[in-house]
Amino acid sequence: MRAIIIEDEKKNIIHLRGLLTTFFKQVEIIGEATTAEEGLKLIAGVNPNLVFLDIQMPGKSGFDMLASLGEYNFEVIFVTGYDQYGIQAVKFSALDYLLKPVKVNELAKAIAKAEAKKQKRQTHEQIINLLTVINNSQKTDHRIALPLMKELRFVSPDEIIRCESDNNYTNFYLTSGEKLLVSKGIYEYDEMLKDYHFIRCHQSHLVNRKFIKSLLKEDTIFELLLVDGSRIPVSRLKKDMVKEELMK
Repeated sequence: MRAIIIEDEKKNIIHLRGLLTTFFKQVEIIGEATTAEEGLKLIAGVNPNLVFLDIQMPGKSGFDMLASLGEYNFEVIFVTGYDQYGIQAVKFSALDYLLKPVKVNELAKAIAKAEAKKQKRQTHEQIINLLTVINNSQKTDHRIALPLMKELRFVSPDEIIRCESDNNYTNFYLTSGEKLLVSKGIYEYDEMLKDYHFIRCHQSHLVNRKFIKSLLKEDTIFELLLVDGSRIPVSRLKKDMVKEELMK
């Protein structure tokens, strides 16, 4: 793969370049840039297959740089310091990111995913979705990318009634009646969907508050009754939190 690095700190470029040249001979570094403006020119000039992109840079951010492009014919792996909002947006679009300082095992996983992905159109849609989440404060316009066995499905959080854990997978139940098996654990979606009025009422269940009809209590057992008739258990440890959330 022909790769470029866009990163404002030279020490981080040196570190990442060292890992790539030492452990990943299949990745050829064909250029480096330290600003978004330089990065735009570099992408246009060398047409890379893979871009390692810093999120936070002086002037334009990595997201700003992507917004300046009209087409995305490359894979992108974000490289960032701890940036909760930026990371959440990247996760929301099922894109890869690495925290600084980059670790070789995490880099290996990200490169393997980039090599395995054949559909450039999918990456284009992921980046478009990322920019929508970053730049549009109207959460009703946001969509979350769900990796299924044979496709990446983009779904509005408002279409999700609930999520249920299935070992290292998660079942998503939609308003359309569809049940989607997603190849990530439910813990991945707990934090992601928190700002979209989802409640983690149980270790195995995540529920969209707008579809909760009532909180049921029988002896010491609590359950959520949903508008579709589903009854979802509420754990003893979470019942007080659930009551507080429902009172908001």
